[in-house]
Amino acid sequence: MLEVADVSYRIRGRDILRGVTVCVPRGRFVGIVGPNGAGKTTLLRIMAGVARPSSGHVRVAGRPLQELKDRERARLIGYMSQNPSIGFGFSVEDVVAMGRYAHRRPWAPLSPADREAVERAMAATDVAHLRGRLVTDLSGGERQRVFLARTLAQEPQVLLLDEPTSDLDVRFQLEILTLIRRLQAERGLTVVMAIHDLTWAARFCDDILALDGGQVVAFGPAESTLTEDLIARVFGVASRVVREAGMPVRVDFIGSAAPRAGA
Repeated sequence: MLEVADVSYRIRGRDILRGVTVCVPRGRFVGIVGPNGAGKTTLLRIMAGVARPSSGHVRVAGRPLQELKDRERARLIGYMSQNPSIGFGFSVEDVVAMGRYAHRRPWAPLSPADREAVERAMAATDVAHLRGRLVTDLSGGERQRVFLARTLAQEPQVLLLDEPTSDLDVRFQLEILTLIRRLQAERGLTVVMAIHDLTWAARFCDDILALDGGQVVAFGPAESTLTEDLIARVFGVASRVVREAGMPVRVDFIGSAAPRAGA
């Protein structure tokens, strides 16, 4: 569904991504993990067409991303940046309706199909009861659900999410990730999400893409990819990945990992 081929990104003489190649199958939920500065956000921006790679290419549904017009791309890919915001007060319903820009002409009023899509997106994210509230007056968890609803209103096939649980407390993190996982399963979405919390990544993602220094360190099924060895290599932390029958998987951190030979 999403193909990244030998993508590099360089800015002001610094390599942010170096030769990244990955194929994301249709209907998978991929978590991108890595330390700060690993290139997670840059990779998502390139996948979304927000940034252009210095070299390499991206294809979505077999089509070159750079050849797609903005509205055409938005009908395929929904992108939710980290900590999205609105400059001034819009109602929740207005914000969600912004997601329909990909399906209508500029300045055209919402069609019945647009309004139905907005209603479905608000219902799916449980924000319909907030429709008349100003988005600036909402809690962090409510705002994240509203911006997710806006992205869903695009009716994309691919959902790209940059740290959708950042700055949320544990309860809202769990709610948002459970919601994303449910929507992914119900709608057959392909989801690629940057995430810091390794326990949440192990619990919710089908596959793990580990980045370090702008390069792919590992990519594969979460159960076999997110290991103590990988965590030590990428994060420099000793850990225990606990998988017990009948219990959700979790990652326990023990301390700093032993330095690598020659480090």
